[in-house]
Amino acid sequence: MTTSIAPLPALPGGTASSASARATGKPPWLSELAPFQKPRTWRSVWEIMTSIPPYIGFWYLAYRALEVSYWLTLALGVVSALFAVRVFVIFHDCGHGSFFKSMRANDILGTITGVLSYTPYYAWRHSHARHHATSGDLDRRGFGDVWTMTEEEYRAKSWSQRILYRLYRNPLVIFVAGPAFAFLVLSRFPFADCAGKPREERSVWVTNFSLLVIVLGLSFTVGVGAMLAVTLPITVLSGGIGVWLFYVQHQYENTYWERHENWDYFQAALYGSSFYKLPKVLQWFSGNIGFHHIHHLNPRIPNYNLEPCHQTIPVFQEVPPLTLRESVKSLHVRLYDEDRGRMVGFHNPLDQVSGTAS
Repeated sequence: MTTSIAPLPALPGGTASSASARATGKPPWLSELAPFQKPRTWRSVWEIMTSIPPYIGFWYLAYRALEVSYWLTLALGVVSALFAVRVFVIFHDCGHGSFFKSMRANDILGTITGVLSYTPYYAWRHSHARHHATSGDLDRRGFGDVWTMTEEEYRAKSWSQRILYRLYRNPLVIFVAGPAFAFLVLSRFPFADCAGKPREERSVWVTNFSLLVIVLGLSFTVGVGAMLAVTLPITVLSGGIGVWLFYVQHQYENTYWERHENWDYFQAALYGSSFYKLPKVLQWFSGNIGFHHIHHLNPRIPNYNLEPCHQTIPVFQEVPPLTLRESVKSLHVRLYDEDRGRMVGFHNPLDQVSGTAS
């Protein structure tokens, strides 16, 4: 019941291990990514116009549909939630400085889309940068990633700690309750994104104040009940979709994990980040984020250049795709087995909880 892809091959260019990577430096083909990291202003504006106005527009249609049927409201809310995912991808690109040539433009748009996504821009940018710097490193977990234990760590925990971990990894928690709590509650506090610098902390309070103004404005214009009836389903669904995308980008059977002394950035990027091959319509709504292996290799590539980059550079053709059907199986991987070098599920659940190793 696990997602099986081919074992990790050595990277072309002599980066099969951290030792050879240090000896040869960056892979020679890495420079081929440079042309794709140049944003095009007209295309970025088009991405904005096909994301933010539809997101708000379908929210309004969902509100007006309350006069007809709440089922119609929920159906329109699904569409609004899909556009909310696109808005978050724009926010994400701004955080990497990849959406516009001007960093100031990225910061302004990032702050705005951060409000629309319930996420403080500068605080999140700091946390997400740490995720990129530590992804796949077993000795530097806990920075913007999914809580992952090794099998040995899990067996050493008390029964209460195991139950807590199992609850966290439960799909209803990790994809429904968790995202809603994270976006609506945790993100209101600086500690959630380890925001320590004044600008990062200010971004939390600026986002909170902006959201308060929006909530009060909607409460006085459409009413508290209508606002919640429309907004909460959209927020829960879009948050769940976003976390699912992030989950399958790093949680699959043959993903890359190494101890720090053996960890290699390029191996982690190319083989610890999936190529999530989605149907075209879902690829569009997810802002091409399925090309996550390329994104981790060069976060300065805007989302609309990821697919052309994948199609142009031969090394990316060697990365096995993770299909929509296969990705569902990733729900069954919960622990990393260091001996076998792969993610595994919980074995003999009753024995594990009671403290008996299987």
